[in-house]
Amino acid sequence: MKVLVVAEFYPSRRDPVMGVWAHRQALAARDAGAEVRVLVLHRLVPPRASLAAGPVAAARALAQRAREPRAQTRDGLSIAYVPYVSPERQRSYASWGAWAAAPLALAMARVRRSFAFDLVHAHNAVPAGDAVRRVPALRGARAPLVVSVHGGDVLYTAGRVRAGDETVRRTLAHARLVLANSAGIAELSLAHGARETRVVHLGTDIPTAARPAARGVAPTLVTVAHLVARKRQADVLRALAVLTPRHPTLRYAIVGDGPERTTLQRLAQRLGVSERVDFHGQLAPEEAVERARECTLFVMPSTEEAFGVAYVEAMAGGVPAIGCRGEPGPEEIAAAGDGMVLVPPGDIERLTQRIDELLSDPQRLREARQRARATVLANFTWERCGEQTLAAYEHALR
Repeated sequence: MKVLVVAEFYPSRRDPVMGVWAHRQALAARDAGAEVRVLVLHRLVPPRASLAAGPVAAARALAQRAREPRAQTRDGLSIAYVPYVSPERQRSYASWGAWAAAPLALAMARVRRSFAFDLVHAHNAVPAGDAVRRVPALRGARAPLVVSVHGGDVLYTAGRVRAGDETVRRTLAHARLVLANSAGIAELSLAHGARETRVVHLGTDIPTAARPAARGVAPTLVTVAHLVARKRQADVLRALAVLTPRHPTLRYAIVGDGPERTTLQRLAQRLGVSERVDFHGQLAPEEAVERARECTLFVMPSTEEAFGVAYVEAMAGGVPAIGCRGEPGPEEIAAAGDGMVLVPPGDIERLTQRIDELLSDPQRLREARQRARATVLANFTWERCGEQTLAAYEHALR
């Protein structure tokens, strides 16, 4: 089976972290038996924040995007970056697929000459799925479209982007099959036009053994995520401040970068905990996972959390996780087994209690470590993801 993956978010020389989950799923499908090629929608216009940072920063950002090699090989996968331009995101994101369709059509035609793909797998309805839907050559070809919905289409684009709902609905209705990363996202995809859905969980690598709890080392909370408000690192900072009298050596490691960094640093200073908070910035994927697995608890009480690969990456290393009740991903991970604790969104008191309960009871923490790892081993490996992805492809081709 030959599969062409089309994605907006995908690792690059410029940013090796962006969309790493799409790359890992492509590798998992390849390892399960599919032949895979990848096309990345490579927008040449930098984000508005880069352009607003001044002429030097804007010129640097433009140059970085222009210099991105168009053909790359990553972990043995052949990847082509398809350049296109489009208006700024806030007022036109729903139309980006239309802007990318023409260059994508040319790229797909080039690929087809040497790689007669049977199926196209687009990550997200907007813009990748919409761009594929608009390629004229595919309308009469036997290459069905499978769209993965990772949350953004139905949690953000459909409701908050002008014309987003219409574009998401048209694309999901056009797809032969929609893959959702959790049951909650599958339900929302059906409500937004999908004809048929399947849940395919993303996965994680499994270390040979869980890291033993280090003795004499300060307990550490960790969050691995983009620094945006919905990830709620601020809630963890407030919990850290409350926990200080009972756990004076407790630290907090924040892995990731984003627009909330300055706000979070100021909050840590205001709460008097800045000396116990480490801002590591964005790390390479392997480094981020390793850092999380060195810590005591993975804490990310985020909202609009469609799945949350970072939870299962930490849990695979024997690090229990805390997420938010009512969110599709954390609810599904918690339902799969133990090792994941849920708290109400925005409830600092309950979050503080759950952290304190685990830190204050070594036996309970030890059991949570073992169960977290067991839950991931049984449900959230890349091998399992690859098998489920390949089965979904076979179903779409029937």
